[in-house]
Amino acid sequence: MKLLAVKHLNKQYGKGEAGIHALRDVSFDMEKGEFAAVVGESGSGKSTLLNCIGGLDNPTSGQVILDGCDLFSMKESKRTVFRRQNIGFIFQSFQLVPELTVEQNIIFPLLLDYRKPDQRAVDELLELLGLSDRRRHLPSELSGGQQQRTAIGRALIAKPMLILADEPTGNLDTGNSRDVLDLLVQASRRYQQTILMITHNVNLTSSVDRVFRVSDGVLADLGGVRE
Repeated sequence: MKLLAVKHLNKQYGKGEAGIHALRDVSFDMEKGEFAAVVGESGSGKSTLLNCIGGLDNPTSGQVILDGCDLFSMKESKRTVFRRQNIGFIFQSFQLVPELTVEQNIIFPLLLDYRKPDQRAVDELLELLGLSDRRRHLPSELSGGQQQRTAIGRALIAKPMLILADEPTGNLDTGNSRDVLDLLVQASRRYQQTILMITHNVNLTSSVDRVFRVSDGVLADLGGVRE
């Protein structure tokens, strides 16, 4: 089932000859449960692509359609609510709330929507993340890998239609990077979670379903790589 459709997406900063084309006529689809990676050099446009798909940045032209809903035909206030309820974000810098415990950080998106957490689901997620014994710890008491796993839990808890991961291993060493990627793969398989991850590390793409490359704002589909 097609979940995400990106159609003729363009993003230009500035006008005329001085304008910079961050995205050039980008089009692709993603199926429900698919895990795809976008690779590219710094400044290639991959972060701009992720921000546009997530509704954090407005494209110059084109469409982003998630589960039949066109993000940029919505008013900004409606798009904000839609994004919060349907798109999970994982950032390189973790962006945890320092005063909240691991468990509180994970359930925070539910509380924003006045939803009561399912304790069984929270416990299952903490076990999957290997954080059951850290649930009452503050972010400052965690390693970098544990902080990123907490951020992954926060993205997963609301069971969003789409998760966008922006260089999720960028601040981690090799061992923790592999652990984080393995967790994302598990989430994709276990929860049929659709994930789009950007990374500059091509070594992290061997477990995903499909790889895209962005160069000078142009996207190329490199096909599937997972066995």
